Amino acid sequence: MIKACVPGEQSLQPKEDSGVRTTPMRAYFVILLAVVATSSAAILIRYALDAAMPPLLIAAARLAIAALVLTPLALRRHIHQVAKLSRRELSLIILSGLCLAIHFTAWVSSLQYTTVLVSVVIVSTGPIWVAILEVLFLHIRLSRLVVAGLIIALAGGVIIGIPINAGAELTARGADDLSATATGALLAWIGALSVSVYMLIGRVLRARLPVIPYVWLVYSVAAVCGCAVILLTSTRVTGYAAEGYAVLLAMGLIPQLLGHSSLNYLLEYFPAALVSMFSQLEPLGSALLALVLFRELPPEQQIAGSIIIVIGVLLASRGEIRQSKVKRDDPD
Repeated sequence: MIKACVPGEQSLQPKEDSGVRTTPMRAYFVILLAVVATSSAAILIRYALDAAMPPLLIAAARLAIAALVLTPLALRRHIHQVAKLSRRELSLIILSGLCLAIHFTAWVSSLQYTTVLVSVVIVSTGPIWVAILEVLFLHIRLSRLVVAGLIIALAGGVIIGIPINAGAELTARGADDLSATATGALLAWIGALSVSVYMLIGRVLRARLPVIPYVWLVYSVAAVCGCAVILLTSTRVTGYAAEGYAVLLAMGLIPQLLGHSSLNYLLEYFPAALVSMFSQLEPLGSALLALVLFRELPPEQQIAGSIIIVIGVLLASRGEIRQSKVKRDDPD
């Protein structure tokens, strides 16, 4: 699979396990940490948007803060591993960081137009798009469960994006609401697609690179991309309330540093598809927090569509896990 992605680059081949690997207890604690930390992201973003902070600043700040916090540790303990990276590996890291920057910019922007539940659920369809990318670029055949999950998730997206009760009740304000929902959903889909490339590259590089130098490099590249966009668009970065900057700091430390880094850490002990399934608990956590903090209860149509998407993602992830198990048991 990896050869198809980076032909001729033997150093990127995943390490084969020579025996049974025991999963440490801390890995199970990290699962809980990852779910809780990532679930807070959408809520913190909403607070930052309420403080009038632009999406570009929010996306770039969380990445820059996480990268800065990791810099001393990465330079002190892992600089020799970074120095040994090949040109092809560095190219993949740059691509991964660019996709991560696009992901956060699009996703943060989507929360200006749609509910926390809809935005987070759509972004969480990443495992399905990873499967599609594997077909397109790695020439891997999808199992029936993965295909079924993809169709179900897309159906859920259609339910969210197309109004069922439009008709005569579609007033001028209704049209504006429909346009906002469609815009938010589109941005969330862009976020899902871009993070899928980031996840796919992570599957390759985490087999050869420890989690700290990997996430440090990717976060740094993404932060540079985000800062460059801020400069090009003349986005204002000063003059906001102190509470807004405190929220940015929390985003960099909690959902980014703890949440995303924990998911990358788990790739060392669990199949990537299973790690993706862990992340599917994020929409439920975010929705519950949004209900408690913002009294935000989405319309029944959006709730139904979101549930259908989650079912599709879980079904596709289940199929991917089965497919991975078959490949391990029968490598030929």
